[in-house]
Amino acid sequence: MSCSSNLRTNRRSFLLALLTLPWTGGASAAAPTGLRRWGSGTFRRFGFLVYEATLCAADDPQQPPLALRLDYKRSIAGQDIAAASVKEMRKLVVDPQKLDAWGERMAQIFPDVRDGDHILGVWQADGVRFLQGDRMLGSVPDAAFARAFFGIWLDERTSAPELRAALLRPPAG
Repeated sequence: MSCSSNLRTNRRSFLLALLTLPWTGGASAAAPTGLRRWGSGTFRRFGFLVYEATLCAADDPQQPPLALRLDYKRSIAGQDIAAASVKEMRKLVVDPQKLDAWGERMAQIFPDVRDGDHILGVWQADGVRFLQGDRMLGSVPDAAFARAFFGIWLDERTSAPELRAALLRPPAG
């Protein structure tokens, strides 16, 4: 067996071992520890896979603390992510001024993404933090924003009820 083949095998084994560890949102100080992986699922638009979503939470997957990771499978401009988020939040919030302000803040926070990129949203009692890897993208210290933002996926009025059901699937064991 060649050295490069050994390296590939060891790297593959290492990555598989990492995937089997309980996910706690990473080592970043901005992500809470002690969360368990709940469910995961995919979001498709017009038949195209847009992202895979994974939810980690404590005992209640609809209350903080929790973390939602979106692994993107397409290139999307950060402005478009913010606009789509506001569109979905309109089902949950009727105050247009609040939605406009939140949309502006999200447009400042969300980067353009490509296939393979991810964004982690962490909902804690004081609001939401957004991370990409160990890099803090920004935060919104507003409990109403946090509730509405995570409601995009977790509220009964979501436009993706199959994804909601997959995310809220209780952890095994």
